[in-house]
Amino acid sequence: MAIFDYIEILMLLLYFLSLFHWSWKRISPITNWPIVGMLPGLLCKAPHIHEYATQVLKQSGGTFKFKGPWFANMDFLATCDPMNVRYISSKNFANYRKGPEFKKVFEPFGDGVLTSDSDSWKSFRKLIHSLIKHRKFQLFQERSMRQKVSQGLFAVLDHASRLGTEMDLQDVFQRFTFDNTCLLVLGFDPNCLSVDLPEVASRRAFDKVEEAVFYRHMVPEFIWRIQKWLNIGEEKKLRGAMETLDCFLYQCISLKQEEFRRRRDQMEQVEEKDEDFDLLTACMAEKLEEEEEEEEKEIEGNLHMDAYKKSERYLRDIAFNFTAAGKDTVNAALTWLFWLIITHPLVEKKILEEIKENLQAKEDGDWRFFNVEELGKLVYLHAAICETLRLYPSVPFNQRVSIQPDTLPSGIRIDANTKVMVSEKI
Repeated sequence: MAIFDYIEILMLLLYFLSLFHWSWKRISPITNWPIVGMLPGLLCKAPHIHEYATQVLKQSGGTFKFKGPWFANMDFLATCDPMNVRYISSKNFANYRKGPEFKKVFEPFGDGVLTSDSDSWKSFRKLIHSLIKHRKFQLFQERSMRQKVSQGLFAVLDHASRLGTEMDLQDVFQRFTFDNTCLLVLGFDPNCLSVDLPEVASRRAFDKVEEAVFYRHMVPEFIWRIQKWLNIGEEKKLRGAMETLDCFLYQCISLKQEEFRRRRDQMEQVEEKDEDFDLLTACMAEKLEEEEEEEEKEIEGNLHMDAYKKSERYLRDIAFNFTAAGKDTVNAALTWLFWLIITHPLVEKKILEEIKENLQAKEDGDWRFFNVEELGKLVYLHAAICETLRLYPSVPFNQRVSIQPDTLPSGIRIDANTKVMVSEKI
């Protein structure tokens, strides 16, 4: 009789689990399984995660609660509701930080702008804004871009045209943006974009780091922690990639420091040579000014931050973060822009008409390079770029963690320490 009692209990349990599964499936686009939560459904769609996330958010009315495996700390709230996005990103920005979990996942990025919060983030933001607005940096950026387009991009495309070979335009853009970003950040050109399309170790290492960070997002923390401890899987690839990247970055920093000291010893003004006014040079100049001000005023500031800012690690984190941020965002935008233009001939026609109408070619009919002011006349092209970024944002998701309990404009109540994924695909 006891055996039959156990069988009845088991059948009853299976019945309620099936009923729970059926009822949940009716109201949720992702099945929430016992123990493993919604993770299996997410992993199955990992190769098409952005399209899948858009579909799930659409079916859920713009906001969706994801349930991860039990005790894995993977639960989060995803939203693309415009009111919620604006509220989190602007109106109540102070209540939403990146949080410690974000910094664990993005460990390779160090303490740079992409992982920092609060005052540290504001400091990095102030630095990059002052650099972008600096006239000498703008001149250096314009000159570097022209040189890379004429000697790199045009040379590669002309070579392929003469041979009649097909080219992966996305790969060309990746090489173009990596070279250009390295020039602006490090003052060094790795020459990825050349006729023979070489495989540059530092570029490939950046890709491996990004793949490993994405993997960390997709699995429970204890899995990648074990892989890191055993030095296997994605964590083994990450370790090798970081060794390659750190060697590359510290070498660039060392060369730039030697150049900086040599010019300072020769009593030259660092900012007089605008032909190499890159991010590293700007950071070194800023550090020198701060040290001189402290010596004159005898001010004791935050000793931890001062020690960090005086270290090579500070320059390494800045270089890593801005190189990683610049190389893929521009590449993704360019790739989607050209794909959309090719698939919409009418838009292509209007863009070409606008260029011919507003930008005068050379007397011999050849095209020339244009400055920022001239490009400001291309209103339709600007609209096409904005629409591309709306449809295919370079950074589709933005992770935040609530500090205090809050209620979103859509009416959803969230607790403190709730992970929120803000989707930019509105």
